[in-house]
Amino acid sequence: MIKPLKINTFFRKSDALYLLAFFLVLIALGTALLRLPAASERALSLMDAVFTAASAVCVTGMGIVGLDTFSRFGQIIILLLIQIGGLGIISFSSILLSIPGHRLAIRQRNWILEFSINGIEYNPRRIVGNILLLTLCFEAAGAALLSCMFYRSGFEDWAFWGIFHAVTAFCNAGLSPFQPEYPAAQPAILIILMILTIAGGLGFIVLQDAAQVILRKKPRLSYHSRVVLLMSAALIFGGALIFFIFERNRLYGEMSGPLAALNTLFQSVVCRSSGFALTPQKMLSQPSRMLTGILMLVGGAPGSIAGGLKVTTIFVICIVMIRKPDKYGDIKIFHHRLTSDTINRAVVYFLKAVALLVICVTALFITEGRGSPLGEPLTGNNAEAIVFEVLGAFSTAGITLGLTPDLSTAGKLVILAAMFAGRVGLIALAFPAIGHKNYDVTYPEGSVLLG
Repeated sequence: MIKPLKINTFFRKSDALYLLAFFLVLIALGTALLRLPAASERALSLMDAVFTAASAVCVTGMGIVGLDTFSRFGQIIILLLIQIGGLGIISFSSILLSIPGHRLAIRQRNWILEFSINGIEYNPRRIVGNILLLTLCFEAAGAALLSCMFYRSGFEDWAFWGIFHAVTAFCNAGLSPFQPEYPAAQPAILIILMILTIAGGLGFIVLQDAAQVILRKKPRLSYHSRVVLLMSAALIFGGALIFFIFERNRLYGEMSGPLAALNTLFQSVVCRSSGFALTPQKMLSQPSRMLTGILMLVGGAPGSIAGGLKVTTIFVICIVMIRKPDKYGDIKIFHHRLTSDTINRAVVYFLKAVALLVICVTALFITEGRGSPLGEPLTGNNAEAIVFEVLGAFSTAGITLGLTPDLSTAGKLVILAAMFAGRVGLIALAFPAIGHKNYDVTYPEGSVLLG
């Protein structure tokens, strides 16, 4: 006789479902609040409210309704959704830890410990506390500096917008009512936004590790931190150099050399996750748009607020492509050994993420491409805009070619799914399989031809 599956048993067997429920409830709550008459100057449709709430919670920054449509109350709601969504995984862990007398299961402790590494911290409560403290410090410092910059520039409500931009930059949401007008006149604002974006994208593991080295509590950075910093620096400065080469005499032709360099550096930093846009992306040259798409897909570091496939995953994939594993399946690099387990997990994670991305792109082609069975096609629609739209949503960078407001209802649902898959789905893929049983069975070897 088949035993019925109890709901509470089902949920206990999957932490990913807890995370899924947390984000869905947060989006539903945000939708309800944004539909209140006090939240906007005009009544929002259900789709507009859901899309805005999901974009804020998933820290994507994509929007079909401008920030100026919302009242101050509505803007505060969006800000809170970004903050809670940006720290969603860790905030959810904090709720579990804060219940009096609550005992964490071994798998839940191990899940929280994924935000730490050997030699940094091992106590889940301290990990969560350190994360919240680092977030508060960075956002408070950024808010103070940005408020001063906005005050000097004559902006109204400079204090609120200073706080708003500090949170959206550190949480890598990239929402701003002023872009692209403000940056060129205030290079200091660009620098502050870049620092906050980089800090939010490096991950709390790396920030805490670096702090311990600076305070001389440990002699050197961990291997993970060195890989993250190396890959991040290569992507930031390498991307800026390529942008500079292609856009110096084109998009930034009328700027001075230093200002053009600052703008290309800003583009390289923000397109990996935060999505602040100095200029419409369709004004970039074709090679620059392609590079933007690649950087969006790579994203930030694991354990950070940034989205994408993560720099460590791309690092392992690149090493696998250029180095052959030894007889044990390991690869030696930088005087360390990448184990076969690490390599397998990175490859599987990469393939699953690419599969999700392909599904989302295909779905948007069906809903928005020419000859769509779901309605009239959009005029001027093309493959590049569709792929760029999905990349922006899936990577949570939120950078698009301006297609978002013109999407059909079905297309908006696809983008919602892409945002959710990029923010929650990729994280769920990183969860260890629960309930997996090993059996002492040896199967015959299966041989297939490759290449």
